[in-house]
Amino acid sequence: MIVKPMSKVRVRMQTLLAVASLTALAALPSMAAEQSQRANPLTDGPTAVARARVAADVLMSSYDPVKAWFPSSWWNSAVALQTIGDYMQRSGDRRYLSQLDNTFEKDKGVFPAGVLSGDPLLGNFTSRAIDDSEWWGLTWIQAYDLTGNPKYLDMAVTIANYVNGYWDTGTCGGGVWWDGERTYKNAVTNGLWIRLTAELHNRIHGDTVWLQRSRTAWTWFQNSGMVNADGLVNDGITQACTNNGQNVWSYNQGLAIGAGLELFRATRDPQILTSVRRLADAAIGPKGLVTDGTLTERCDASDQSCDDNGKQFKGIFMRYWTDLVDTTRDRGYADFLSQQAEGIWANDRDAANRLGTRWSGATYDDHPNVFDWRTQASALSALIGDVPSLPPLTSLAATMSPAQPVVMPSASGNTRIPITLEASATGFFPLLTLASADAPAGWTITPRTSLLTLKPRGNAVPVRGTVPLQVTVPSLAADGHHVVTANLNAGLLRFTTQADVLVAHTIDFDTGTVDENPWLFDPDRSQSNGVQNRFADGNAHFTYRFPFPADTTAAHVTLTIDAEYVVEASQDNAHWTTVLKEDRPITDGSNKGDRTIDLTPYLGSAADGSKPVYLRVSDAFPNDGWGGRVYHVRADIAQ
Repeated sequence: MIVKPMSKVRVRMQTLLAVASLTALAALPSMAAEQSQRANPLTDGPTAVARARVAADVLMSSYDPVKAWFPSSWWNSAVALQTIGDYMQRSGDRRYLSQLDNTFEKDKGVFPAGVLSGDPLLGNFTSRAIDDSEWWGLTWIQAYDLTGNPKYLDMAVTIANYVNGYWDTGTCGGGVWWDGERTYKNAVTNGLWIRLTAELHNRIHGDTVWLQRSRTAWTWFQNSGMVNADGLVNDGITQACTNNGQNVWSYNQGLAIGAGLELFRATRDPQILTSVRRLADAAIGPKGLVTDGTLTERCDASDQSCDDNGKQFKGIFMRYWTDLVDTTRDRGYADFLSQQAEGIWANDRDAANRLGTRWSGATYDDHPNVFDWRTQASALSALIGDVPSLPPLTSLAATMSPAQPVVMPSASGNTRIPITLEASATGFFPLLTLASADAPAGWTITPRTSLLTLKPRGNAVPVRGTVPLQVTVPSLAADGHHVVTANLNAGLLRFTTQADVLVAHTIDFDTGTVDENPWLFDPDRSQSNGVQNRFADGNAHFTYRFPFPADTTAAHVTLTIDAEYVVEASQDNAHWTTVLKEDRPITDGSNKGDRTIDLTPYLGSAADGSKPVYLRVSDAFPNDGWGGRVYHVRADIAQ
């Protein structure tokens, strides 16, 4: 990678145009198959790859390599890993294969309740939650497709054999039970079963057993009553074997579509595809799952919030909707998919490229739009679907770091903040990339323009190049959010990235909200289940950074905190002093209260002139799962 200041523009622009011509010519054959789906296949395809890459990297930043999962959600982790598998398969990027194998090897054993799941894990990714077991079966088939390693397919067969023990014709004539106690037959478990058995058949040479099971399950499902008169899939059936009328969740609709598609590939039975189309048309029809053109879950309503399960439902729908588009090549289905991807990128993304639960971007005071790894995995599925099925021969993406810097100006003098612009590219041709940076009026940013030479060597590992930027914030800058933008151009390729600079004279925020994000320096493996909630269990922690003004003489912070907390302070994020600790094992929130900490001894000295303090919260009793939980943060300073 080479970074050079802008000079001799004419010569370099001639080179830029030459590279652009080569890029355009090379991209034509690889994207011709997608031309019927896109207005401009020369630009949309590479941009779709770039968006998916950026979002996938954000998702994988939450992966815990020690426990080999995404924190505190077992089935959700299976779906998130399968989503990353979809991304790798569709884009050609192979960087995350080791994480898939890490999870396989570390988590295939027996675990007591509460370690990885609320239920005991029985080994081989099975438990009393039959649908959870099926999600893992599909995940390992995806890993087999990516690697060809038979151990993954063998594991999927082991899981499917376990699930088959819960197929029961004695109640309602068939169907797989949802739980080990055999209390409920529902759409998710049986949609998964049809898909899992059909996928096994389509990968095991000479199979007849799994195909017959899939056929039988599909016929039973179609006649079970779970598909209502409008073509929508209700949650399950009653003990009297009738539709229970419960909510039409998007993932149930999507799984029914996906189940039929995989069985259609196995049988080429046109009646199955007809049924699939009816399910799909109902999903986007007048009584379906779409509001103002956007896929919408019932819990996306202004007076509701999706729980940790519901946060991932729409992504599962889009996974199988992508399969529908690839299978049918139907322009209407493809347009709906692209509409979701475009809407998410435009409306449901913050400066750190996190994607929220409401794809419309709507947020409300009592029920805000939530951003976490579950919502990231869900929305990522729509971005993946928008990637051409034949990946383009080149793509260009960019990010800024930090994406949400905070400036607390002193009474006089300007504040300088470093921001790193990082470009990434895949493909088979060098890209001479022009980067242009812009800051708000009255601010300065250097360099304003730069040239980067990116030399990708295929799609498996993106190449990266960086440009260090220096942003100067005037002392009179108004409080609030200010946008720094960088535009990258390489011939026909375009990509825009931003940093959201918060100028603030006060610190006062609820945790679990967008107001917390700029101050959250390192979330590590902490979790947030909603407004006024961030906690760190076990060996996890979370760290806030407070860049107090250069003329600060004293500082105090007040935390509303409970549970088994350890709070440490640092000047440099390296050397820590414990400033607050709960010595008792408290698991009921009874010690919740405001705790004030004097930060004056820990005021640091940063290159930008500020006096930062780092505050880290962790778990005083890491073995029992009740780590420090913070609800509100407020700081007071003297200048």
